[in-house]
Amino acid sequence: MNSYTAKQIAEILQQDDPRMNLRTVRYYTQIGMVPPLELMGNKRVYTEHHIHYFRAIMTLSRTGETLASIQETLKELSLEDIEKISQQLALYEPSRIIENETLKITDDVIITISPRISAELKQRVIDSVSQALKGEDQ
Repeated sequence: MNSYTAKQIAEILQQDDPRMNLRTVRYYTQIGMVPPLELMGNKRVYTEHHIHYFRAIMTLSRTGETLASIQETLKELSLEDIEKISQQLALYEPSRIIENETLKITDDVIITISPRISAELKQRVIDSVSQALKGEDQ
């Protein structure tokens, strides 16, 4: 597993969000938003797992969650779930959100659809999701 310094982590994360800097990385580490650093030899280092945590934090913050709420959420999730959230970061790029159409199906289900799909396909997607939800209620 690769190991990283705080500065290297900040540089990696700045590719996803220019606001992520060394100070933010250290702050999130200090307040326990990410797991404790790993020991490699006599050094404490960040690993790929930490990158997933940072990206999950960035993803959830883009949805409007507070840091306190994100911290509580991350405590309850498995590493696999955190990796899944971190992989969704690109979906929350401001430019993508603006160009896509977001539809609320229920209080718990919201879908985002690209404007490039036809009105017919869009309706079929909405109908399919609605039908699946009805089947779940039974």
